Amino acid sequence: MAEPIERSIRLKRLKIRAWRRGMKEMDLILGGYVDRHSETLSDTDIGHLETLMERPDQSLFAWVSGATPAPADASADEKALVEKLYAFRA
Repeated sequence: MAEPIERSIRLKRLKIRAWRRGMKEMDLILGGYVDRHSETLSDTDIGHLETLMERPDQSLFAWVSGATPAPADASADEKALVEKLYAFRA
């Protein structure tokens, strides 16, 4: 059984993934959000961000910007996080 990854390592990985998305707009939104809130994110929040970052940039940007509604397979946690990202980017 694998040991859980230490919180500081998860946060470092999250920051790198948030700032190296491939789409500058998502870099700025996710990277800025993680930089600003990393100290207050719970382990659950980190997990939700990790899951959300699995989505393709173009789709995620359209969702975060409010151009498209949440995809049918989006969880309630993802929807709540996207609302936070939408408010953050405004």
